[in-house]
Amino acid sequence: MTSASIATLVIIVAVLIVVFIFFTMFPIGLWIEAMASGVHISLISMFGMRLRRINPARIVRPLIQARKAGVEVDRNKLEAHYLAGGNVERVINALISAQSAEIPLEFEKAMAIDRAGRNVEDAVKMSVNPKVIETPIVAAIAKDGIELRVKARVTVRANISQLVGGAGEETVIARVGEGIVTTVGSSETHKAVLENPDLISRTVLNKGLDAGTAYEILSIDIADVDVGRNIGAQLQMDQAEADRRIAQAKAEERRAMAVAQEQENIATVQEMRAKVVAAEAEVPRAMAEALRTGKMGVMDYYNMQNVISDTKMRDAIAKDQPKE
Repeated sequence: MTSASIATLVIIVAVLIVVFIFFTMFPIGLWIEAMASGVHISLISMFGMRLRRINPARIVRPLIQARKAGVEVDRNKLEAHYLAGGNVERVINALISAQSAEIPLEFEKAMAIDRAGRNVEDAVKMSVNPKVIETPIVAAIAKDGIELRVKARVTVRANISQLVGGAGEETVIARVGEGIVTTVGSSETHKAVLENPDLISRTVLNKGLDAGTAYEILSIDIADVDVGRNIGAQLQMDQAEADRRIAQAKAEERRAMAVAQEQENIATVQEMRAKVVAAEAEVPRAMAEALRTGKMGVMDYYNMQNVISDTKMRDAIAKDQPKE
C-alpha cells in the first residue's frame, strides 16, 4: 500500500469520525421532527443539551406532545426539572390529561408534585376516575357490650392542591377506622347499628376526615358488619371470677386466723393444765411438811381423806342418777 492510499484511508476515517460526532451531538432527525411538529428549537440548543448531559429526545418529544395538545410549557423549566431528577414525560402527560378533563393544573404545580415523589399522572387520572380504598376489619363495641366487626369501602379522588405535603392513604384509613369506632361506641345497642349501617357513613363523613390529606372523600360505604363477642358479658364474668377469688382469699385468711386462735387456746389450756398438775404435785409435799412441823395432826389428815372419799362417792352417785 502506497503512502497516498494510506493518507486517503486516514482522511476517510477522520471524516467518518467527524460525521459520527456531528450526528451524535447534533440530532438532525430529532430536529427535523420538532420543526415539522411546530416546535422551534435550534441545533445549537440541542448541542447545548448534550453538553449539559441532557438527552434531547427526553425534552423535545414531550415538547412536541405538549404542542400538539395545545399545552404551553417552558423548555428551560423542563430542562431544569429533568436535571433535578424529575420525570418530564409524566408531567406533560398529566398536564394533557388535566386539560382534557378540565381540571385546573398549573405547569409549575405539576413539576412540584412530581419532584415531591408523587405520581402526578396517576393523581390526575384519580381525579377523573375515583379510587376505592377498602379498610381492614375494624372492631368496635356498642354500649350494650356487643362487639361489631365493620369493613368499609372509601371512595376518594385526588386533591391536586394537597398532593404536596398532604397525608396519604394510611391516614385516610386510620381516620375512617377511628370514626367507625366512635360511631359504634356511642350507639346504645348494637342492633341500632345493624338496622341503620348508613349511620356510620353519615357520622364519619360529617367529621371531615379528608382535611389535610391528598384525597377528597366522596363516599363511605359499609361493606360488611358482623356481630362479634359479647364483651360486656365477658367482662362481667371476669369481674365475678375476680370477686370470687377475693372472697375465697378472705375466707382462707379468716380460717387461718381461726385455726391459729384455736391452736393458741389449746396451748393456753395445756399450759394451765400443766400448772394445775404442778400445783397438785405440791400438795403431798406441803402435807408432809405440815405433818413434820406439827401444823397438821394425824387425825386431821384422816379427816381430810374421809372428806375426799365422801366427795368422790357423792360425785359417783350423782353421775349414776338418770336424767329427767
